[in-house]
Amino acid sequence: MKKIFIGLLIVLVAIQFIHPSKNLSGDTQKDISTLYPMPDSVQVIVNKACADCHSNKTNYPWYSKIQPVDFWLENHVKDGKRHFNFNEFASYRIGKQNKKLEECIEQIKEGEMPLSSYTLIHKEAILTEAEKNILTNWYQKIVDTIHANYPADSLKLKGRNPKPNEAK
Repeated sequence: MKKIFIGLLIVLVAIQFIHPSKNLSGDTQKDISTLYPMPDSVQVIVNKACADCHSNKTNYPWYSKIQPVDFWLENHVKDGKRHFNFNEFASYRIGKQNKKLEECIEQIKEGEMPLSSYTLIHKEAILTEAEKNILTNWYQKIVDTIHANYPADSLKLKGRNPKPNEAK
């Protein structure tokens, strides 16, 4: 038992010297705001509750320097950016823009975003009903703009083939 403990301790110390790359580019050339003006009220909410995982610049807490927490955080950020990235939004095809915004509205209304694992530590990221309304109304305004300016068939995601028993 003592040998196992010492072995785990050595591994724990050794991984402290291994760190994944950080999400710090801050590149905003393809930001959502380049297509759709972002009111200050929305920007404040995005900065406090969304940007750490859904942008190209994460503000890392002190505990991100400790392994294996660093690996977990970096995986969490990559996954968040894969689903939705404010700073890459302008590079999405119009169908993907529409779909992602509709998903954001649904997830915020259902209390799925921000994630409870994030708000557990970042209490300031818990959204009030007023903040949820500000954010979802802005998203809905963009969705309405997209629907008004693009034909319906361009809003469908291309390349997705339904499974045989999936409704079309």
